Amino acid sequence: MPKNFKNDTVVYQIYPRSFCDSDGDGFGDIPGIISKLDYIASLGVNTIWLSPVYKSPDDDNGYDISDYKAIQPRFGTMDDFDRLIAEAKARGIGIVMDLVINHTSDEHEWFKRALQGEEKYRNYYIIREGKRGGGIPNNWGNFFAECPWAKLEGSENEYYLHLFSKKQPDLNWHNPDVLAEIEDIMRFWLERGVAGFRCDVINVIYKNTLDDGKPRLILTGQEHYLSTEGCHEILRKLRERCLEPYAAWAVGETVFVDLERARDLSDEARGELDMVFAFEHMECDQVIVKWFKCGLNRKKLMKTLTKWQTGLDWNAVYFENHDQPRFISRLPGAQKYREEASKMMAGLIMTLRGTPYVYEGQEIGMTNGDFKDMSEVVDIESHNIYAIAKKLPLTNKARFKMITLTSRDNARTPMQWTAGENAGFTAGIPWLKVNGNHTEVNVESEQKRDGGVLAFWKRMIVLRKEHPVLKDGKFIPLYEDGRIYAYIRELDGERLLALFNMTAKAVKLPKKLRIDGEVIVSNYTEHDDGLMPFEFELIKPS
Repeated sequence: MPKNFKNDTVVYQIYPRSFCDSDGDGFGDIPGIISKLDYIASLGVNTIWLSPVYKSPDDDNGYDISDYKAIQPRFGTMDDFDRLIAEAKARGIGIVMDLVINHTSDEHEWFKRALQGEEKYRNYYIIREGKRGGGIPNNWGNFFAECPWAKLEGSENEYYLHLFSKKQPDLNWHNPDVLAEIEDIMRFWLERGVAGFRCDVINVIYKNTLDDGKPRLILTGQEHYLSTEGCHEILRKLRERCLEPYAAWAVGETVFVDLERARDLSDEARGELDMVFAFEHMECDQVIVKWFKCGLNRKKLMKTLTKWQTGLDWNAVYFENHDQPRFISRLPGAQKYREEASKMMAGLIMTLRGTPYVYEGQEIGMTNGDFKDMSEVVDIESHNIYAIAKKLPLTNKARFKMITLTSRDNARTPMQWTAGENAGFTAGIPWLKVNGNHTEVNVESEQKRDGGVLAFWKRMIVLRKEHPVLKDGKFIPLYEDGRIYAYIRELDGERLLALFNMTAKAVKLPKKLRIDGEVIVSNYTEHDDGLMPFEFELIKPS
C-alpha cells in the first residue's frame, strides 16, 4: 500500500441494486456496474466502495449475509465479480468490499446448524436463557427499534441477540473460531484482488457483558459494546493477519464515536482502521434521534466540521451514503438552488482534509425520493419506525412526513442515467420507485453541459489531484457564522482560501474575508465583495 494512499484516494460508493440493471429484472447487478466503469473512471475517482453483493435473503438489502463466499444471484456470478475486479483494475480503480461481521443472516449455514443443536455453531452466536420467571435476558435496545432478543426456534426459554433485524443474529466474538472464520473470509476476497474493506458497524461487534444497561431513550445497553477493548484487539489482529499481508486498507463505520474513540480506532500506531466514518456532522438536523428532523443547524454543522478537521488527523469526508437522506434535500433553501448547492458540496468535500467519498448520484445532484405513501417504501427500518409512530399522538400525514425526511430509501432510489423510462436504470420494473425528477436530473443531460453539476464535480476532483495542498495541507479554520464558512488549506508556504455561503440568500463578506487573490474555482462566473446563494470560491491569496 502506498504511504500516502489515504491522501491520493477518491472513493465512489455504489449501491449495487440501485446502480444499473443489465438484465431487466429491476435490480442492479455486477454486469451493470461493469457497463458503467468508463463513466466512473471519467469522474476521476480511483476506488469503488461496493455495498454488499454476497448471497443474502435480502431482509436488510444484503446486510444480512447467508454466504460470505458467494455472490447474490440477482447480482450475477463469481465470474462476473472477477471480471469487475479485472476491468476496474485496467482503469486504475480498486474495489473495496463491504465487510459485515457484527451479524450474519439467520439463513447462514452457521445459524442453521446452531438451530439444529450443534454446540460448535451455537457458540458462534450469542444465545442465552431468559430471565427467571420469564422474560428476555436483558433490557437492551435495538438499532431497528425492535426487541433485540428473539426466541430460539424449538426452545422454550432461549433467545439469541440481534442488535439489528431479528433475521440478523449477532456473532459471538468471544469465540476464537469466529475470528478464524472471518479471517478466512477476508483472505478469500483479498486473494481475488479487492483493495480493502468498509467495515459495517465495526465498533459494536464485541460485547463485554450482557448485563442490563443504563436506561436510555434509545439503545439501552450500548455502554457494554461500544468501542470495547475486545473490539480494538480484534481489529489489530485483522490488520496484522489479513490487511497488511495484502497491502489492503479498511475504513470503519463507527457509531456514536466521539473524537477520542475515533482517534483510538484510526491511530496509525495502534494498527486498527485507516479511517472512520463518524456521524456527528450528519446529526445537525435531528432532535434527539435521527427519525425526528428539524431544520439543519448550519452553524452547528460548521462548528462540527471544524471540530473534526482540527481534532482528528485524518477524516473520511462524506455527506451522503446508502443510509443517509440526500444532503441537498437537507440543506434549507437548496431545493430552489439545487445546482448551485450541489456544486458547493463538491467544493466542500474536495477541499476538506481527508479522503473524499462520493455517493452514486451525488455527482449529478440527486435528491430525496418522492414517495407518496408507505407502499412505495421498502426499507425495513422505515416500516419499523412508522409502526412505532402509530403509538404517538401524530396524524397519518405527520407520521409519513417523518419517514419521507428520514428513510434510508431516500438515498437508494435508482441511479438516474437518462430522462427516459425508469431513468435508464432498468428495462423492467424497478425494485424501488424511480424519482420523478429524473427527466431533469440525469447523467445523459449532464454530460452535455460544460457548466453542469457533473462537470463541476469532475473539475473539483481534478483540482484536488493537481494541488498537493488540498491533499496534504493543514486545515486552518477562519470563519463560521451559520451563513459563511471559511478555512485555509496550507502546505509548504502555499495557501488556499475556501469560502462557502451555505444559505439561499446573497451575503456580504466580513472584512477579515475580503482577501485579494486569484479565484482558482467557483460555482459562479461573476464575483464581487459578497457571495451569491450557495456560492463556493477557492482563492489563492496574493
